[in-house]
Amino acid sequence: MPTAAGIVLAGGRSTRMGRPKAALEWHGSTLLRHVVGLVGRGVAGPVVVVRAPGQALPSLPAGVAVVEDAREGRGPLEGLAAGLAAIDAEAAFVSSTDSPLLHPAFVRRVLRALDDDVDVALPRARGYPQPLAAAYRSSVVEVIRRHLAAERVRLGDLFDDCRVRVLSEDELLADPELASADPALDSLVNLNEPADYEAARARPAPEVVFAAFGPVRAATLGAAAAAAGVALDAIVALNGERIEGDPLLPLVAGDAITAVTG
Repeated sequence: MPTAAGIVLAGGRSTRMGRPKAALEWHGSTLLRHVVGLVGRGVAGPVVVVRAPGQALPSLPAGVAVVEDAREGRGPLEGLAAGLAAIDAEAAFVSSTDSPLLHPAFVRRVLRALDDDVDVALPRARGYPQPLAAAYRSSVVEVIRRHLAAERVRLGDLFDDCRVRVLSEDELLADPELASADPALDSLVNLNEPADYEAARARPAPEVVFAAFGPVRAATLGAAAAAAGVALDAIVALNGERIEGDPLLPLVAGDAITAVTG
């Protein structure tokens, strides 16, 4: 698997939502910060957020870079160009803002599909190709620039000029980690209408395991600490890896949290 960064396209004001998706509340955080954290948990490199020129964004974790589209009104292909140009990695997992159920295991599975003969790993699931839940080699930016210069701004047209590996649902779920973590491929749930947001927000928070305390339901590290009745600074590890105590770090089903007690 190539070294990989993450790119999250912040989007703008949603006509159907009536407001920017990036700032929607999500379990005490914002949708953008939540998705940035999930992507960051799935990649080894940094995460870049791409916004429209002058677009206001909610607060983001330290270390997240923000870049702008060169031009407005040319859709996600413009954002993809800006994001790929900004990363210092061989590849990137690219996500939209409105994927709150994205699981880091999904990110890792898609990135693993990039080999020396593949430029784009493109999931096809839930009845559609998923170009904003896909992995792209950074070299694809040159193809994108040619498309933009020719005013070919439809993202789907890009795949005519790239080596694409399409990942079916069966191929995605052949990965044991993903099949266990996200068997329904909820990673691909998008929030296109207010009802979509309300339904996703109403789902129970993921169940995580707090060593010495048992299971709790919590969407963030801070919420997990509160549910277990421990101080945030007592938490020392997530899934066996040392972490800093970011209260808004997103959690996913199956996470195991370790805290110092006594």
